[in-house]
Formats: sequence, structure tokens, C-alpha cells
Amino acid sequence: MHDDHRFLLYAVIFLAATVFAVPLSKRAQLGAVLGYLVAGVVIGPQALGLVADAELVLTFSEIGVVMLLFLLGLELSPQRLWLMRRLLLGLGATQMGLVTALLAVAGLALGLPLAAALIAAFGLALSSTAFGVQILSERSELTSEHGRGAFGVFLFQDLVAVPALALIPLLAAGEVQSAARPAWQSVGLVIGSILAVVVAGRWLLRPLFRIVANTGLVEVFTATSLLVVLGTALLMQQAGLSMGLGAFLAGVLLADSEYRHELESHIEPFKGLLLGLFFMGVGMALDLRLLAALPLVVAALVVGVLGLQVTVMWAVGRAFRYSQRASLLLAALLASGGEFAFVVFATAEQARLLEPRLAGLLNLVVALSMALTPLLVLGLAALADRRAAQAAPKRPYDELPGERVDVVIAGFGRVGQIPGRLLAAQRIPYTVIEPSSEQVDFSRRFGNKLYYGDPARPEILRAARVGEAKVFVLALDDPEHSLRVARVLRRLYPQVRVLARARNRQHAFKLMDLGVEDIIRETLLSSLEIARRTLTGIGMSAAEAAERAERFHEFDERLLVEQHLVYDDESALVQSSEDARRELLALFEADTAGDRADASR
Repeated sequence: MHDDHRFLLYAVIFLAATVFAVPLSKRAQLGAVLGYLVAGVVIGPQALGLVADAELVLTFSEIGVVMLLFLLGLELSPQRLWLMRRLLLGLGATQMGLVTALLAVAGLALGLPLAAALIAAFGLALSSTAFGVQILSERSELTSEHGRGAFGVFLFQDLVAVPALALIPLLAAGEVQSAARPAWQSVGLVIGSILAVVVAGRWLLRPLFRIVANTGLVEVFTATSLLVVLGTALLMQQAGLSMGLGAFLAGVLLADSEYRHELESHIEPFKGLLLGLFFMGVGMALDLRLLAALPLVVAALVVGVLGLQVTVMWAVGRAFRYSQRASLLLAALLASGGEFAFVVFATAEQARLLEPRLAGLLNLVVALSMALTPLLVLGLAALADRRAAQAAPKRPYDELPGERVDVVIAGFGRVGQIPGRLLAAQRIPYTVIEPSSEQVDFSRRFGNKLYYGDPARPEILRAARVGEAKVFVLALDDPEHSLRVARVLRRLYPQVRVLARARNRQHAFKLMDLGVEDIIRETLLSSLEIARRTLTGIGMSAAEAAERAERFHEFDERLLVEQHLVYDDESALVQSSEDARRELLALFEADTAGDRADASR
């Protein structure tokens, strides 16, 4: 078969495998990564044999990992990277140091030479950035506590793997003498390459993108984006460094540029396809014959490595004051082997520090640990959630101080924090009752004073001396919980003014049923501000836009009171909305006619 026909056939095979395997895996709630891995195994040389060259696929698809790191760099400005130094030098260094040391000791105990034990331990201690970030993205947990921690460790591993890879030849006897260049030249080349990327990113890339953007040609901007990513990757590869490090640096240097979001939109489609291809390449590379020949040895190594990684990372997470759940998820994400381990083992094999059979065994352990990562994350997440659910009732509510204050706030989430901060800035004392223990622990880390308890319980309200307060701010996120609190408040303390957050009109209606009069719909004022700015954006004067927005606000508040009388009758509510629409249209048309009459005088 001609090469061009083979390329087309392979493209169809990979796309078909993606279309069939990934939706099935997602439907089974196993994640896309496991679907790609299984698809790779099925079409690989040791199953159906539809694609023979797994190494070529991995080499080509590594560009997907490079693009992933570039996009991650775009999310981290140099300032944010500096703020992450605790994660990098603390969490990351501790994890790598402990796991590498323990695995090296195990390798020596199994009879490996010192150099082989160190290299095997270091490679197995590395985790997969591609797998971890993909799983976090699927679970929408990139910005969570464990998501930020995992990314800090991933980044530290990528940074530390570069010099470690450069040191591997130095461990081989006589390798220094046979090296193509002296060690000092290699170090100088590394430093020079990094400086070249930093200088180009700081002073050349922005003017380049400005020139390209002025052409107005989308395809040229796409080509320029790919050139920057692949060019920095090639530069780093020629210097003997990780391709992903160069792309990551370029992304960091462009994180503050005005072209950040445009770059993301152009690179994202290529990243997604090539990263999926990379995962399939890992599945194709699994040495199933070695697995069949040594099933117990392979299983013992995989379980041992995963168990050690999970145990160490859980302990490190707890030592760095992560919650029980976050520590477990952090351990699951970092337990898998990393794609960079394949490069480490291949380099060590070329330097004759690892025997081919040992290198193949280590590669199989890494690949299998990667394949098990989605299942491990699901299992440990379920375990963490179950433990949290079991532990929640056991934690006693905080003992409130019983001090008299003018303001009591129920709920200290994204809404309740704002009045709390404003009161604190004016040294006005207040009491916060928060029903979520996780939110209490999180907020206390930032110096906020709040108490864990259920504001729907009368004894909690009495302990907070709500009856002597002037205002009770009801800012709970859960509408049903909010209604339970409002019901107790109206029964026990009808004289206290209640300012209640309402998620929507239906929530507001039910609060009104309970006699709560001061209701603030959480999105109304921000939506009105968007509307006001929209009017000014299309040419209306600021004063007129503000007047129209205020007029609408007054009209809608009156409408809310009117619709409260019929909100449980859907047909009457629909009719009321139609009448209100016509009335509002007539109101603004009258205003417009009046403005024209004034202008003609």
C-alpha cells in the first residue's frame, strides 16, 4: 500500500476508534482517557493489528502533550507562577523526593545496581500531566483545592525531569568521555535555550502577533500560533530538554498578552485530537506478551507502585493541610506513571544503564498505571465522598459565643461574604452561621470568623441571640434550606428584619409566602448593570441608560408583587407575563415619544 493511502487508512482507523470507544467510556462514567487507551489496545499490533507502528504514533502524538503544556502556560502568568512557589518547592519536591527514595531502596533490595535503581525509581515517581489534567478537566476540578495542588506537582516534575534526563549519561561509565560535547557546553546550551525563549516571548512574540492580527486572516494567525508552539518545542529538543518545557515557557510569557484567548481558541482543537492520539499510542505500546509471560510480577509491581504513590501523596497532602478528600484525590491523580518516564527509560537503555527486558517491564508498569488512573480516581473519589458523608454528622456544631450583635449572617458563600467584608471593613461586629463544615474550614484559613451550625435549628439561632439583632442576612445557597430557615425565623423572631437572597422568582415567591419582604434576587442587580452598559454601548447617554434601567427595576419589582398572587397558577402567570410585556413596551414607547417631542421644541 502506498504511503499516502496508508496515512489515510490510519487516519480513518484512529477517528473511528475515537468515535466508538470514547462515547462508550464516557457513558460508563469511566472518562475519555480510558476510552482512548482501550481503543489503542484494540487497534494496536498485539490485538487486531490495524496499526503496526506504536512508537511512530507516540512520537507524532507527543505534539498533543506539547500543546497541552502551552495552553497550561497561558493560564499562568509569571506573577501567578511565583505565587505557586509553595506548591512547586514544597508539595512537588516532597512528593518526588520521598517516592524516588523509597522506590530506589526497593530497587536495591531487589538486586538492581545503584544507577539502575535510581533511574527506575525516578521514572516511576513521575506522574502523567496529560492524564491528570484531562481527568481534572472532565470533572471540572482544575481550580479545586486538589486540582491546583496536582498541577503544582505536575509542573515541578516537568521542571525537575529536564536536568535529571541530562544527568543520565553521566551515570554511565565512560559516557562522559564519549559525549558529543563537554558537560559545561551542554549546561550552557540549556541555559541559552531557556533565555532565548524568555527573550523572544517577552520582546518578539507580541509584536509578531500584532502584525499577524492586522492582516485579518484567521488561517495565518493559526499558522503563527502553531509555529510558536512547535518552534519553541523544537528549540528545546535540540538543546536536549523537554519539548513541553519550551512550549510551557512560551505560554507563560504570553499569559498576560491581549492575544491569550485567541491563541487558546486556535490551539485547542489540535491539542484535543493529538492528545487523544497520544493516549491511543500508549495503549498500542502496551507489551501484552510480557504481561502474559510475567503476569504476577507485573501485577505486583503495578500494585506496589500505585500503593506507594497513593500512600505517600496522601500523607504529604495531609502534612500540607489539605482536607481528607483533597488528599485522596491528589493521591489518585499523581499515582499514575508519566509519559516522560518512557523517555527516561529509553535514554537509560541507550546508555546501557537499563537492560532491554527491564526497560520493557518498567514501560509496561507505567502504561498499566496510566490505564488504571481513571478507575483509581473514581474509586478514591467515591471513598472520599463516603467518608465525608459519614464524618459530617459526627462533627459537633461550634459553640457560639452568645455575644449580642446587630447583624447575623446565615451562609458565607459567594453572596454572604460581601456584606461580611463590608461590615468588617467598618469594624461593625456580626455573627456568621455556616452549615457547611468545608466552607467553614476554607474561610477560616483566610482569617474569617464564622461558626459551623445549621441556622434552621432554633437552638443555634438562640445561641446567636438572633432575637436581639437588627438584621438577619439569609444568604444560603440552597433554596430549600433557605426556606426552612425563613420559616423558623418568622415563627420565633417576627420582629427581626430579614434580608433574604432569592435564587430566582419562584424562590422569591415562596419567601414572600412566609412573610419575608426584603428579598434580593441574586442576579437581578448584576443583570441590570449589564443591561445599562449595553445601552451605553450602543450610543445611549449614561444618564438615560441609568434612568431606563431604574425604570425597568421598579416595574419588575411591582410585577413580582403582583405575580406572587397567581404564581401557583401557571396559565394566570403566563397571562400576567404577556400583559407585563405589553405594558413595559408601551411604557418605553411613551418615554421615547416624549424624548422626541422635547428634542423638536
